[in-house]
Amino acid sequence: MPHPARLAALQAIQQRTPVDCAPAQPLEEIWASDVFTLARMKSALPKESYKAVRRVIRDGGRLDLAVADVVAQSMKDWAVSQGAHYYAHVFYPLTNSTAEKHDGFISPQGDGQAIHEFSGKLLVQGEPDGSSFPNGGIRSTFEARGYTAWDITSPAYLMRTPNGVTLCIPTVFVSWTGEALDKKTPLLRSNAAMNRQAKRLLHLLGNDEVAPVNSSCGAEQEYFLVDTQFATLRPDLLLAGRTLFGAASPKGQQFDDHYFGAIPERVQVFMQDVESQLYRLRIPAKTRHNEVAPGQFEIAPVHEAANVATDHQQLIMTTLRSTAKRHGFTCLLHEKPFAGINGSGKHVNWSVGNSTQGNLLDPGRTPHDNLQFLLFCAAVIRGVHCHGPLLRAVVATAGNDHRLGANEAPPAIISVYLGQQLEQVFQQIQRGEATGSSNGGVMRLGVDTLPEFPKDAGDRNRTSPFAFTGNRFEFRAVGSGQSVAGPLVAMNTVMADSLEWISDRLEAEMGTGQSLEQSAASVIRQIMNQHGAAVFGGDGYSDAWHREATDDRGLENLRNTAEALPVLRREEVRSLFQRHGVISPVEMESRYEVYGEQYTLAIEVEAKVALSMVRTQISPAVQNHLSALASSLQQQQSIGLQPETRVLHQIAELHGRMDDHATALAGELHQLHNGDTAAAMTHCADVLLPRLQQIRETVDALENLVDDDRWPLPSYREMLFVR
Repeated sequence: MPHPARLAALQAIQQRTPVDCAPAQPLEEIWASDVFTLARMKSALPKESYKAVRRVIRDGGRLDLAVADVVAQSMKDWAVSQGAHYYAHVFYPLTNSTAEKHDGFISPQGDGQAIHEFSGKLLVQGEPDGSSFPNGGIRSTFEARGYTAWDITSPAYLMRTPNGVTLCIPTVFVSWTGEALDKKTPLLRSNAAMNRQAKRLLHLLGNDEVAPVNSSCGAEQEYFLVDTQFATLRPDLLLAGRTLFGAASPKGQQFDDHYFGAIPERVQVFMQDVESQLYRLRIPAKTRHNEVAPGQFEIAPVHEAANVATDHQQLIMTTLRSTAKRHGFTCLLHEKPFAGINGSGKHVNWSVGNSTQGNLLDPGRTPHDNLQFLLFCAAVIRGVHCHGPLLRAVVATAGNDHRLGANEAPPAIISVYLGQQLEQVFQQIQRGEATGSSNGGVMRLGVDTLPEFPKDAGDRNRTSPFAFTGNRFEFRAVGSGQSVAGPLVAMNTVMADSLEWISDRLEAEMGTGQSLEQSAASVIRQIMNQHGAAVFGGDGYSDAWHREATDDRGLENLRNTAEALPVLRREEVRSLFQRHGVISPVEMESRYEVYGEQYTLAIEVEAKVALSMVRTQISPAVQNHLSALASSLQQQQSIGLQPETRVLHQIAELHGRMDDHATALAGELHQLHNGDTAAAMTHCADVLLPRLQQIRETVDALENLVDDDRWPLPSYREMLFVR
């Protein structure tokens, strides 16, 4: 029989019934009902004010304060009519989280009355206390002033909770001296940089009418659900987001029976609740399914403009967590909450395009003669090769280190996968001239009643960190708990840099009298000769690829965050972001310091939680079991039996080893902050994490030897399979 606390949790779960959800409403009735959309503005604003807002969203620029007053009044009236009494400037600090400061619409009047009031000035700018947010040394502790500024390109929305309704206004967050302290500001700058260079190249290609170019994003979010009854008995899940201990279940994911299987009833009710809220927020959740590991699931939205998609991605994570609580679940967004089974990622599907030329990464039916596509795709190849270490650095976190490089996620070596068709086209250009591209043909299934359908020209490669998937690239190395803003900033800026390089070379080649087609072929040939080493279509998990990548191709293998984050301090990286006006050297240094501190804090918390669990839960349980086992052996000896003592000695030896490792860890923790950020990260990676793994091995071995009724922690078997 399980430990009493675990038994009580199991009984509570067995008696639980799915939460009753309101009948599903037609999509047309709830879609964007909680968003202050352009359509809502159009009906509420004077015609000239609406046109001014549309113009700023489309072309950029500043909104006149008088127009902002009109917008604020309409926005307030709508929000109040929906039950809101507060508004919040929502921003995204450098912590991968969402922050918000709530202010009331209330305005006391001279006659003792109070009214709802909201001005354009309050809409456009806020002033939260910035002293407690990480800034990486940009500001002193006593310097508290910070500013939020309205991002007009991302619509305001209502956040509904059981406690009320709040009008949420997406904003940027900057210091009093103007440095970006958030994720959104660099994202908007990076998109502007990419737009400038993309439009330049499109004009060189002969396009007279070129609309603003934007990047798009569709992020596939993986997550785990664990019953809250179990999660509350696991200090590691509550405080560190992952299990620091846990023996493998006799059955894990080896049967592949969970992936795309029938969604458990209770989980499906949760998913429907989540989707209903997301639709009200105009978040186009499209796909839901079981993922590979038991207890793991995925939600995927349709592509949107990158800035809006980033805001929506933060809302998806918030909604998953809050809704899980209502259904008796704890939603785990950590990249590796359970050892020995697949972790969670956030595959970021990324492309660039506009309203006049369409998707610039769409190869069409004949990619070999699609000059526009070939140049934009070549820009990606060059960018991945030149800045692969940067792409590795922007996905570097303590949690993601457990995924990258394992046989469940892309390797830490950044390469690009094109697929057989495109790889052949680029190889043809590299050799001289592209004469054609392979066709996927038709899939025939051999049964008359089954349809024939067109077959893609190339397969997908799940081992590639940066893979072309038809009309976009999928950055598969992003962690499930991360904001997508950092990866998008890097991809946009790298793309801008490569487009600038291509435009410069194209102008130079055409200046010698060559035609546009000849010049483009020459530029692509240069890219493949100089940067083709980044193109790889094989098994990214294999040892042979790791040797080839590092020894023959010169690609870097940055195995963990301690090795990857210092890339942000490299001169070529700082120059890249400064040159394109995306992140200043001061802002980049602050990001290095903040992300390094987050890494060390995450591992420090894990170490402290592990020590606490060993000393207050695991060691007492083991000692109780040893005492009972020794007493039983003595009783058997007293009646003339010769009991087997091997298990007793094995448990005692493991317990002693666990205690020794815990004592060493406690001493090693005191050395964590005896140096700068780089030294602290190295200490975490080289000392604390190996020690935590040693403790884990002893604890997991003990779990398989101690009586079940004495083991206090819910097991993997229970957490992953009991619904």
